[in-house]
Amino acid sequence: MVLALNAKKRLTLAGGAAGVLAAILSACTTTPKAPGAGGTGPGRLPGHEPVHYTGEQPPPAPREFRAAWVSTVANIDWPSRSNLPPAKQQAEAIAILERARSLNLNAIVLQVRPSADAIYPSKLEPWSEYLTGRQGKEPQPAWDPLQFWVAQAHARGMELHAWFNPYRAGHTAARSPFSRDHISNTNPQAVKKYGKYLWMDPGEESASRHTLEVILDVVRRYDIDGVHIDDYFYPYPIEAPNATGAEAAALDLPSWQKPELEFPDQPSWQRYVQGGGTLDRAGWRRQNVDRLIEAIYTGIHREKSWVKFGISPFGIGRPDRRPPGIAGFSQYDKLYADAELWLQKGWLDYLAPQLYWPIKQAPQAFPVLLDYWLAQNTRARHIWPGMFTSKTADGSNKAFTPDEIVRQIDVTRMRPAGTGHVHFSMAPLMQNRAGLADRLKANSYQSAALIPASPWLGDEAPAAPTVALKRGTGGLTVSLGTPKNAVQYAIWARYGEEWRFTVAPAARGEVVLADDAGLPARTVVVTAVDRLGNESQRASARL
Repeated sequence: MVLALNAKKRLTLAGGAAGVLAAILSACTTTPKAPGAGGTGPGRLPGHEPVHYTGEQPPPAPREFRAAWVSTVANIDWPSRSNLPPAKQQAEAIAILERARSLNLNAIVLQVRPSADAIYPSKLEPWSEYLTGRQGKEPQPAWDPLQFWVAQAHARGMELHAWFNPYRAGHTAARSPFSRDHISNTNPQAVKKYGKYLWMDPGEESASRHTLEVILDVVRRYDIDGVHIDDYFYPYPIEAPNATGAEAAALDLPSWQKPELEFPDQPSWQRYVQGGGTLDRAGWRRQNVDRLIEAIYTGIHREKSWVKFGISPFGIGRPDRRPPGIAGFSQYDKLYADAELWLQKGWLDYLAPQLYWPIKQAPQAFPVLLDYWLAQNTRARHIWPGMFTSKTADGSNKAFTPDEIVRQIDVTRMRPAGTGHVHFSMAPLMQNRAGLADRLKANSYQSAALIPASPWLGDEAPAAPTVALKRGTGGLTVSLGTPKNAVQYAIWARYGEEWRFTVAPAARGEVVLADDAGLPARTVVVTAVDRLGNESQRASARL
């Protein structure tokens, strides 16, 4: 998240009804329906069409990945400052999740490893100072923030993706000393000083192995829905001789041919050469990163087949493939990140390229870059672009208006393969900058949506649920029998002649559909949805 992180540092560095599992409340008949035109197909969210539908049967469930990054590094999004009492941290997490749910978002991408540290109890890495105020210090009273986030997200019908920085070992915002169990002390050979950063050398096998072990440890121990890594591979270049950092420079896309500090990986490079390696140094660096990407992908799915692996690279493709008129920083040459290769090899389940420029900025135009990445997607993985939502009304002369974000969502929806997007970050949505959250709720996210399915990971649908209805005071109680492997219900309810859509966690077992201005829901059509987004046959009931 290099661009948005730097912008944020300049600025501020420092739905559904409740229900309890209950017995079936009435003898209303459940009728499974065969999938078809409104059954279990890969329904898309319409771009500008109404969210309410008329007809004898509702359409397919709307589908769109709607997520926001929640940064813990430098306390950008959560917690608001380090060393808050756990109760306050929990309250802030719930406030973020409640805002996300109120906006009909369906996923949170939570940064769990800012700098070779952890916001959860780990035997491999120390507690993060951004949580407790000092690296290695355990929260008091003890609690598990990641477990809390997972449970609270799932209770609201949302996915939780764990976001890791694969190589960063020390951030410029750090204030406390490194703990004894930090990799800079336990394996100093693998860590290099680069400008004001500490960085794990991707050429050191022990560094990559450590990152892989950290990620798989979380996959094994937590019920996460995804693993996510961002654009920090080899570090962004630092101009020589000042060593001031290149994040702001990358944001404004100056000439990247300026003299730069060389990343100090000479020992690992020399071992490669002396061992008979034949690649040039740039190719060797890319190979180091490629190997970790492939290992993460295969390792995750060996542990849990349903956990998605997502990567959010810098948003401009390699120079020899760019569309005419596109210019700017080359991650291929400077970060040694061959994102095009990862797509072609199928080493990821979704790509969230950071398209942090406005629609009309020709050298980095959002629609042109989106089309570029869609064209690279030969394995039909998900492409969910990252949007620079934090740039909205940020006080700079290049600030975005809320309309820019709304129109970028519309641009994505106009592409048949554009099935989602990710906001960087949650802060502007919490602050409702320039009324952005209100605009999104009113214009872009009027209805809930299912996350698109990932059929390459598995396509066996769960059984249809059982459905029973009972009229109560002010609403319709829907009691649901949960089939094996279901994690959500997709619910269409008919009010008069209109069908309206909502989503509920399968663990709830009971949902109350409130009357609308005295108009009750009388017919419901429900599907069960599994971890991979596969939908069951329809089941319907009516009063």
